[in-house]
Amino acid sequence: MPAIVASPAMQQLLQLVERVAQTNAAVLIHGESGSGKELIARALHHYSLRCAKPWVDVSCAALPEHLMESELFGYEKGAFSGADSSKPGLFELANQGTLFLDEIGELEPRMQVKLLRVLDGVAYYRLGGVRKVSVDVRIVAATNQDLERLVRTGKFRGDLFHRLSQIGLRVPPLRERPEDIVPLSEYFLKQTNPRLYLSGEAIRNLQSHDWPGNVRELRNVITKAAVLSRDQEIHGTDLVLAPMIGELPPQQTIVMEAANDLDGMEKTTILRVLAQTNGHQQRAAELLGISRRTLSRKLKLYGREAVRQSYAS
Repeated sequence: MPAIVASPAMQQLLQLVERVAQTNAAVLIHGESGSGKELIARALHHYSLRCAKPWVDVSCAALPEHLMESELFGYEKGAFSGADSSKPGLFELANQGTLFLDEIGELEPRMQVKLLRVLDGVAYYRLGGVRKVSVDVRIVAATNQDLERLVRTGKFRGDLFHRLSQIGLRVPPLRERPEDIVPLSEYFLKQTNPRLYLSGEAIRNLQSHDWPGNVRELRNVITKAAVLSRDQEIHGTDLVLAPMIGELPPQQTIVMEAANDLDGMEKTTILRVLAQTNGHQQRAAELLGISRRTLSRKLKLYGREAVRQSYAS
């Protein structure tokens, strides 16, 4: 993956990544959705002594628990209905290389126990297997959640958290690294149409936006502008930017929670983005950088009335 890095914050982070990559320590990457956690994970593999070995990645939010177990640990023929042949798990496929566990905070409790045992070096069985499997894998995990808070509330195992976070890395959100906005924009623009360029007004608009969806949101904005532009210059009016906090029209106003209330801030952001998409959950999930399943679960927690008020006229 190409890395477009201009800001001192990201340059310092990549320098740290190069040093950490030379060890076998498990790494836990923190950062908001869309900020570039996978880029940092891939850089860890690229700079490691395992760079010539497999890179394997999986999203812990993408699969239900029973499928996650078979994906991670594999299965033997006949282990369950539809298992017509044996299949190695992702741990086996990543042997001697790197296994990237994205959205680790979404892992179900029973899978947390199984994962901890494997990380502690305990051999395991494939589903339906009779022979133990041992692997040598470097684990890199990523999350956009506060895992320490989840540990305190009993939603994430403390022993697994400490095992995963031998080294912790934080990816700063795009609003904390404004020097990256224009280089990233020009890179995304070149990917879509190399003949296009940004006007001064467009650059000012990009730099003044708060980017709640981070790099993923920036890419979407630039791609849309490049596709819909009628000439070679991208103007400020070509950029479809989501309203920033404090700029929402009255019918989309959301009551802000206390600034130090992390749960409230998360809820506010999700409902704000849902309002901007007029209740379209799949689009909202894409802008937030989370799965549709995760968004649906959070909306159930907020209740129908809160969701209705977020985009009712």
